[in-house]
Amino acid sequence: MTTLAAAIRRHPLVSFFVLVFVIGWSPWPFGIDGTAMLPCAPLVAALIVAAVTGTLRDLGRRVIRWRVPWYCYVAAVALPLAVIFTTAGIHGGASWTFAWADLAILFALRWINPLDGPLGEEPGWRGFALPRLDARYAPLMSAAVLGFIAAVWHLPLVFVTQGNPIGWVGLCTTFVITFVYCWLFRRSNGSVLLVMLFHVVQGTVVPKTFGYEGQDVMDVLELGLYAWMVVVAALIIFDRAAWRPAPREVGARPAAGVLTTPVVQP
Repeated sequence: MTTLAAAIRRHPLVSFFVLVFVIGWSPWPFGIDGTAMLPCAPLVAALIVAAVTGTLRDLGRRVIRWRVPWYCYVAAVALPLAVIFTTAGIHGGASWTFAWADLAILFALRWINPLDGPLGEEPGWRGFALPRLDARYAPLMSAAVLGFIAAVWHLPLVFVTQGNPIGWVGLCTTFVITFVYCWLFRRSNGSVLLVMLFHVVQGTVVPKTFGYEGQDVMDVLELGLYAWMVVVAALIIFDRAAWRPAPREVGARPAAGVLTTPVVQP
């Protein structure tokens, strides 16, 4: 056990990713549908590795970091709503009469349900992994690495839906939208709270909210993928400062057990 803990302390990022796959994928080889447990794997993995490495306090501070630039709140809410409303408008045939009470309940529950994406994934992917990737790679590369790993991690969902194209579109969207998550995380000075807000909104208003079913859902999701590609391109082109590597002094090292996120000036 001591040897395992020492290995985790030496390689926290690798240990996190290994645990994410072990925890998330372990039910399927035994013929068990692990769909319900999959979203909580990043949270559990982050808590384990952070506890062993003594970085739980740093992770906790990121989760409750709410003092961020005002435009981060606007982006976290407006971007996902703009994409879904635009794609629904382009596709046509949407019902614009919403069940507001149901949406409000779903919005609230997604904040506290560890078996849902926002709480189950964001403390892990963004709160734990992204600062460590940014310490190794340039921001665009770290976003690409994280997007690829997160997309592959979602792979069992494709087979659960028996090869349904929704799954493949979802994997591509996961990779693309990771760049938006990483941009928002950096702009909000490393706030998990803000990327959780983004994730909550994104999963609350979905194609079925507009009454779409069957093939229409797949078409709207595909349009959403293209829309997110446009958003990512715009963020990279018009906000280059957010993608520049943070300047580091020669020989400088972060405090033991704590990773800082560079403040990106607007």
